[in-house]
Amino acid sequence: MHRYFTDQRHEALRQRVRNFAESEVRPRIAEMEANRSVCHDLSRLIARQGWIGATVHRAYGGMGAGHVAKTLIIEELSRVSAAMGAMVQASQLGVAKIVHFGSEEQKKTWLPAIASGDCLPTIAVTEPESGGHVLGMSSSAVRDGDDYVLNGRKTYVGNSHVGDLHGVVVRTGEGSKGLSAFLVESDTPGFRVGPQQPAMGLHGFSFGELFFDNCRVPAANLLGREGDGLSVAYSSSVLYGRPNLTAVSLGIHQAVLDETTRFCTERQRYGKALADLGNIKLKLGRIQSRLLLARLSAYHAVHLLDQGLPCDAELMNAKLVNVESALESARDAMDIHAACGLFTDRPVERFLRDAHHIFAPAGTSDIQLLRLGELALGRAQGEWSSRLADLLRLEPSEWPEEDEVPREAPADPPAAVRAEDTTPTVPGQRTGPVRRHSWLARPS
Repeated sequence: MHRYFTDQRHEALRQRVRNFAESEVRPRIAEMEANRSVCHDLSRLIARQGWIGATVHRAYGGMGAGHVAKTLIIEELSRVSAAMGAMVQASQLGVAKIVHFGSEEQKKTWLPAIASGDCLPTIAVTEPESGGHVLGMSSSAVRDGDDYVLNGRKTYVGNSHVGDLHGVVVRTGEGSKGLSAFLVESDTPGFRVGPQQPAMGLHGFSFGELFFDNCRVPAANLLGREGDGLSVAYSSSVLYGRPNLTAVSLGIHQAVLDETTRFCTERQRYGKALADLGNIKLKLGRIQSRLLLARLSAYHAVHLLDQGLPCDAELMNAKLVNVESALESARDAMDIHAACGLFTDRPVERFLRDAHHIFAPAGTSDIQLLRLGELALGRAQGEWSSRLADLLRLEPSEWPEEDEVPREAPADPPAAVRAEDTTPTVPGQRTGPVRRHSWLARPS
């Protein structure tokens, strides 16, 4: 059914994610909804499938499968649980900063651990007082010998309560060149996570506050150079945040259609199925039409990313179209369900609540329209997809061979990799060789 820039390998991966979501995630939804608490163990179980490393090069133990594969992973998880889809998208957003700006030593240290599921990364940019105005942040880092000392507060941090490695953008100077980014481990003295606050939706996912009180991190944890913080924040948001959230919206949208068509087929009115009524068919037709357009915009944009082609506009538009259309379809679904949709024994009200959570991150719809308007006027400030094309392009060598079939055991690293230091670690968490295997293969 899914013919949008995917091949047989993508669809095999899709089926594996779908089977996992149905067997491991769906049974936990009622518990997550009732408790409204962070689901730590399920987050770890998902991470250990290797899916957080979808865009991590195979040389660092990742899947090397690209952004189309990343999108379908998030979509299929979000179709069952948007909270767990959001967990994966936030972690993969945390990957971006290391892929784009990490030193070789940082990549060797962290990417294998992220790809194996032993480390969940985050990115922390937003602050309570400045919101989406990145240059308005006040959290700071001051150089002190071989360390930097961080002070301040971040909010709305995806995976705040399950994250092991936080990519934190803070101020080291004045103006747009006065922002820098650091990798902060969750057990660093002076760092703490604020109490979890109950939210409208995405129950099971955490997006809370981080506090830094004379938090000392090694200078080696600086991402890129001093002054690269704005680039770290913007490139991660544009190239990972927007398509990732697009995929969450797409999964919710598909769930809305699936659940509503099921309800209309089973529900009887006037002696026949609700689905046989003309006005209901019209509403279902609108949902289906929106979903077709949304899926096309989503997969087209990430296909361009995998090709290393300019696509900032397509990524903005995909997020805009998917968020707005998912919300409209969820409202139509609530209309069709009428009073039945108000009770939690049916998931349609959860879909509507969860869809609202995808609206603001990586830019509201107004922000996307503003940037698209600037593009139309020829006033765009350059494209991140062009600047970082070499890091985004999916190399043919990364893909498994056409005749490679899924297998249970991962392949041994090639000699060229074994000859190097193959024990990248998360301090105190993981030691062992880098595992390189087909992204079709199930992790052992």
